[in-house]
Amino acid sequence: MLRFVLFLALLLALFTGACMSRKFEATPVLLNDRVAPGDTYGDIRLLGALRLMDAEIDDLPLCGLSGLAWDEDEDLLYAVSDQGTLFHLQPAFDEQGYLTGARAVAAHPLRNATGKPVRPPFDDAEGLTIRRGDNGIQGDTELLISFEMKPRVIRHDTSGQWRGEEPLPATLRNPRNYREPNQALEAVTLDPRWGVLTGSETPLRNDPADLIRIFTGDGRFWLYPLGSAPGSALVAMEALPDGSLLTLERAFVSPLRPFAISLRRTRLPAPGKAARLRVADVAVFNSDQGWLLDNFEGLTRQRERRFFMISDDNCRALQTTLLVYFELLPAPPASGPR
Repeated sequence: MLRFVLFLALLLALFTGACMSRKFEATPVLLNDRVAPGDTYGDIRLLGALRLMDAEIDDLPLCGLSGLAWDEDEDLLYAVSDQGTLFHLQPAFDEQGYLTGARAVAAHPLRNATGKPVRPPFDDAEGLTIRRGDNGIQGDTELLISFEMKPRVIRHDTSGQWRGEEPLPATLRNPRNYREPNQALEAVTLDPRWGVLTGSETPLRNDPADLIRIFTGDGRFWLYPLGSAPGSALVAMEALPDGSLLTLERAFVSPLRPFAISLRRTRLPAPGKAARLRVADVAVFNSDQGWLLDNFEGLTRQRERRFFMISDDNCRALQTTLLVYFELLPAPPASGPR
């Protein structure tokens, strides 16, 4: 009996090791059987999608990817996981510019001020933006990462080393101001006029249930109205060169109900006026309308009007990591708030 138990334990160890050592794979997929790469949906043109299989990169599990940033100088796509890991990915494109594949280049643990890898509850990296990623100089990139559980924005280099903490308004530094510890700083971006912008996943504890405050570093803010879908939450945002803001929302209530992923757009006037932003839908994907969806949480602009977004599989076997590439079409004429 003991030999049999030891034999089963050995088989389990070998099986587990084989699973954990699985090579990185990026497989093209269709998000909808009726929408091919190059087709327009809403105000975007889809340019390809990949399913990223769970794997280990430099002995770190590639899963739970929550934030993206594109480094034009290095030709790399960075992704952070909610387990405190930074990944370097290199996407591949065909002659038409469609996303056809990707390879994993490197993985690094995010480190704290003492140089040690971050540990729970300090490892829940969610949002990612980039500084000096498009200045024609290699090696000077800085990544700004926002966190839940222990809300903060930390500067890291591209190997995950700690480079300092970004100042935040007092309202955002206090964990008691969030409705849940896991609904803190999901979204961060760098605006050329207003600097670092941050937003919580759900409205702050004493705010209206449909309004997110998007803050500048000095405490000024805009009132951002969430979409009308039940369970809507702000999970990513990207400041655009023309002064507008592209946002990503996830609307989820329960596994038994359809959910929606929305890309939306708004313009940012001078901050500080307590007025609702005018937000327009760009593209809304509903799971009950044939779309292959998952927990999309990461968004970044590559160049010109092209973007990546990625889903967080929460490191669960029943979920999927999807990397989507799309082009944002020119903004329609301004309309009233939605």
